Amino acid sequence: MITGVGMVSALGAGVEESWDNLVAGRGGIVRADRIDLTGLSTEFAGQAPDLPAPGGGERPDRAVELALAAAGEAVRRGRLADAGYRPERLGLVVSTSLGGTRTGETFHRAWLTDGLADADPRPLSAYTLHACADAVAAAHGLHGPRSVVSNACAAGGVAIGYALELLWGGDADAVLCGGVDPLSLVSFNGFNCLGALDEHPCAPYTRSQGLTLGEGSGFLLLEREDRARARGAELVAAALGYGLTADAYHPTAPDPGGAGAVRAMAVALAEAGHEPAEVDYVNGHGTGTPTNDVVEPKAIRGLFGTPPPVSSTKSLIGHTLGAAGAIEAVCCALAVQRGVLPPTLTDGPAPQDLDIVPERGRPGPAALTLSNSFGFGGNNASVAIGAPGRPRTLPEPDAPARRVVIAGAAGLAGGAVDDTELAAAFDAAAPLYGGEPVALDGFPAHPLGQPDLKAITRGINPAVLRRMDPLGRLAAAAVKQLHDRCGRPGRAEAERTGLLFATGTGPISTVERFHRDVVLHGPSAADTRLFPNTVMNAAAGHVAVLHRFRGVTATVSSGGTSMTSALHYAYRLVRRGAAERVLVLGADEAPDVLLAGYLGRRGYLSREGVRPFHGGGTVLSAGAVAVLVTSEEEAERSGLRPLAEITGFGLTGDSGGIAGIDRSGTAWADAFRAALDAAGIGPDEVDLVSAAAMGHVVADRAELSALRAAGLDSRPVVASKSVVGDAGGTAPGLALLAALRAMDTGRLPGTWGVDAAPRALPGLVPAAGAECGPVRHALVSSFAFGGSYQAMAVSRWPA
Repeated sequence: MITGVGMVSALGAGVEESWDNLVAGRGGIVRADRIDLTGLSTEFAGQAPDLPAPGGGERPDRAVELALAAAGEAVRRGRLADAGYRPERLGLVVSTSLGGTRTGETFHRAWLTDGLADADPRPLSAYTLHACADAVAAAHGLHGPRSVVSNACAAGGVAIGYALELLWGGDADAVLCGGVDPLSLVSFNGFNCLGALDEHPCAPYTRSQGLTLGEGSGFLLLEREDRARARGAELVAAALGYGLTADAYHPTAPDPGGAGAVRAMAVALAEAGHEPAEVDYVNGHGTGTPTNDVVEPKAIRGLFGTPPPVSSTKSLIGHTLGAAGAIEAVCCALAVQRGVLPPTLTDGPAPQDLDIVPERGRPGPAALTLSNSFGFGGNNASVAIGAPGRPRTLPEPDAPARRVVIAGAAGLAGGAVDDTELAAAFDAAAPLYGGEPVALDGFPAHPLGQPDLKAITRGINPAVLRRMDPLGRLAAAAVKQLHDRCGRPGRAEAERTGLLFATGTGPISTVERFHRDVVLHGPSAADTRLFPNTVMNAAAGHVAVLHRFRGVTATVSSGGTSMTSALHYAYRLVRRGAAERVLVLGADEAPDVLLAGYLGRRGYLSREGVRPFHGGGTVLSAGAVAVLVTSEEEAERSGLRPLAEITGFGLTGDSGGIAGIDRSGTAWADAFRAALDAAGIGPDEVDLVSAAAMGHVVADRAELSALRAAGLDSRPVVASKSVVGDAGGTAPGLALLAALRAMDTGRLPGTWGVDAAPRALPGLVPAAGAECGPVRHALVSSFAFGGSYQAMAVSRWPA
């Protein structure tokens, strides 16, 4: 059930003001006065109103500000504070495409104009995509599962989908989910160089000459129906099901036949237990671009025959990118509750046989609605939202479920060309972040783990490689390594393969190059070849096109927990039978610009190497990992020998806030315990803990405290970052590979720079490694600054 909603947009600061303006047809798109659009093809934007600074103090990053406002309203309207849920049972999923880009733009401009030494790096904590989620979690005491998804314009629908998985799987009792994006020069200059901006306020489905960018945030509070009714919560509407698909057609253009969009809508309705003929209203993607306004109506006709009313609320608020699906889901929920269909502002005749609810909201039935969101990379998301009385049987947490296995895994990191070199480095405890240290603008030189992109991508189709940036090439290389080990799937297998992509910082080098040209030379210098690769899911889009992966697709960008979160999503999908095979792919680069962002943080970086649990700082490194997650039956059908079984997860958080971390390790220990409970084992049965330790004294002490509290400090502990460096959101995947290596060889990987286990952590495996015999059960640890902790339990196959 949706028991609370919140919304900030060009229509107003709050649900009631926004809804009143929406149904009256009072659009919020105006001539922009809060962002400089000089030299661009439009003067218009959907500007959200100014918001009061929290506590009257300094304003946070714009994305954080918008997220706090909308999330706070959803929590208040849903009376979450009175619900009686334990904090560790409250989840949070946030979608965003840009996050703190405004803060990043400010830092970057200062760097380019004044020099790196005079650019203040402190605000960069809010640049990470997960900063918005960390701020919301801290504000409302949400200490359960936390994740951030970033599938460009489809992200809002993905966030709702993953929130449903957390509820259906019993990982949370309530989940606050939503999206946020601010106005940004990166997005304005990007869409401008593509010729996609309308010089007037956009007119979807009618004039269709381009889109108008907007900013805003929308949040929904989701709860299981029995709990919501028991506490007397207002039932705004019901979130009934969702569908995610990939076109695997083109990096930016949708499949002209609309097949992926049709499948997404069909899956959403099938999960909801309803037929297309029952749908009363569709909130369309409706961007106003010529391509979308041809393909989407075609897809709707293909599914419905005679379409129900379809409108575009973007005509009133603009395209809010990663927030769009969440804001539009709020609009659908209100339409269901209040029996009014949202309108489309028009400029010309509507497409034949399409009722777009012109100009003003229309009273009418809305007992079953669909909210569509389609994005770069060929990502399609559709969410079914209906009246609370619609019948829907949710999967119970204790329902019979399938065993989920890792049917293949491969990766590379730092200077390793392939997974064979990576395995050798683990065995020898030999760091992969050597080479020439990098010095920037007079700062001392620091090592980076940077790959040879030409070497790792040999054998990959050059025509596809030409479109890829460094992050995309890393991702493609990991998939190639996996296929070299497991065999490339046939066409039918590939087309039903899901792709969940995980990245901590995304295509940061491409974003820097694109923005640098604009800052130094103006909008005319914006590069049309670079912009499509600036979205977080671009790499996954290229991989999908390369291999024709058309199943469930999502991109997770939750900082250091990104790959664990993606693996958990895959686990839930396979376990309940929503997918048979999902490729979980992680990739993070370590370019000079990433180093620049950390140089001003005293004690964060090491100039020598990573000594986990010993302090001295960390080393930034590139990495990529591909893990094939399947059901036991699918592995047998495909002739694959499972490497391990995924047996459980622990997903927790605290109120550390942006870039914070609780030094006590209490929530981290809870993650360990939850993963062990899910796996049905005790601490004494754990043969290996693959730690997240990175050489950062605060983080490592927190993990050490957590290991002690969970009774794991005397169990064998390995620390893969001593060998591979810190690969951001991909790091948990590399830690998993280290554990799988130990399961295969019966030998524990050593910890570089550690001659003997310290008294405080007797289980830490020193550099020499150790013979251990069979590794039956392993625990993979991960965390993200900001207060998110995730652990994953895997067991040897067969047990």
